[in-house]
Amino acid sequence: MQITTNAEQLVEKTKLNKFHWTLLFWGGLLMLFDGFDLTVYGAVVPTLMEEWGISAVKAGMYGSYALFGMMFGALIFGTLADRLGRKRIIIICVAIFSLFMLLAAFAPSPEIFGVYRFITGLGLGGMMPNVIGLISEYSPEGMRSRMIATIMAGYSVGGVVAAFLSMILISKFGWESVFIFGALPLLFVPFLVKVLPDSVGTLIARDDHKGIQKILVKVNPTYTPSKNETFILNKPKETSSPVKNLFTGKRAFLTVMIWLTYFMSLLMIYGLNTWLPKFMNEAGFPLGSSLSFLLALNVGATVGAVLMGWLADRWGVGRALILFFLIATVSITSLGFATNMVLLYVMVAIAGAATVGTQNLTHSYTSQFYPITMRSTALGWALAVGRIGGILGPTIGGILLASNLTLQLNFFVFAIPGMIAALAVFFANRQGTKVIAADKGLDTTA
Repeated sequence: MQITTNAEQLVEKTKLNKFHWTLLFWGGLLMLFDGFDLTVYGAVVPTLMEEWGISAVKAGMYGSYALFGMMFGALIFGTLADRLGRKRIIIICVAIFSLFMLLAAFAPSPEIFGVYRFITGLGLGGMMPNVIGLISEYSPEGMRSRMIATIMAGYSVGGVVAAFLSMILISKFGWESVFIFGALPLLFVPFLVKVLPDSVGTLIARDDHKGIQKILVKVNPTYTPSKNETFILNKPKETSSPVKNLFTGKRAFLTVMIWLTYFMSLLMIYGLNTWLPKFMNEAGFPLGSSLSFLLALNVGATVGAVLMGWLADRWGVGRALILFFLIATVSITSLGFATNMVLLYVMVAIAGAATVGTQNLTHSYTSQFYPITMRSTALGWALAVGRIGGILGPTIGGILLASNLTLQLNFFVFAIPGMIAALAVFFANRQGTKVIAADKGLDTTA
């Protein structure tokens, strides 16, 4: 007798267990090194400008090379993973970014350094959407925002580690030392091969029923495998093109609004993380003190990532995003006016929570609107479009610095995208309700 099991529903109905904690550990650790890369260039850029004699505009350009790589990596590997499997792509991407982080430490010139940073970005850009997609796929019902927020706390911790190590290592061992540290995930590859599960959607596409059963036993202890068992997903009607699917089923406007949200969010994040130390340095703070602002930014991001995931599961992630983007706008603007040191550190921490912490929520927000079979593609393309904003962030910061504008105006420019992102989420919320109803076959006339 043939038995049909909905694997997706079986995963959703389970409770948090050892399988989930293992997945959270490795997901958080990989995100730590993604966050490390986010911050490390901003930490070393004042040293690089002095050592290599490059201008602020060129420094901003080199800072964008990794982001170009991330954009293409998210597009290429995010789309490939829905065909080839997330586990395989994650391992490939970890090997790529680790190796080229190491090579960047020994780059003989700014130009070669830029090439290595671009290839590093390819790996990082491909890894993130697939790690998030894997966590999202195996999240118990009602836990998705918290699980994604948990691993993305690792992303924020990575920023703290980068700022902290830079304060200690650069003056003693040179800027190269922090890049060597960033290559450590190369040692993780054998463990990832053994521990990471593949996507159930991929295994179903391969008709690997035994592989699915082995995973489901770990995910849901109440599940008992059966002979002659086949598996299905909550799979809506799709076209043959993974990218085209993002614009079907009432998703076109929603997809555009999500892309706009990512664009504005990453513009703020990469602009601030690249140029905050230099802005503060130009405002009269010594380099060590300027790096401490970068540390405060990422400490705030770490706390914000966990707190916002918890709040989003209670308020609704869309509503939470709007509030946090508005807080980002206010807090970043205030950085140009605060004169009290304690208040300045507090506002920098709030800015970190409301930018990096808020960006972490966008991943769980996006995941809810796309089924498993296109989730990596959706996240990959959203991140890829967002990386364009990330590329502009360091470039805009370099232009602002070269233009000798006031500190107030510099921060105001990076605050405006928060307001635009809040509006984009507002419109995405309205359309997202129709998308979810359409997937469930409900009446969506409005």
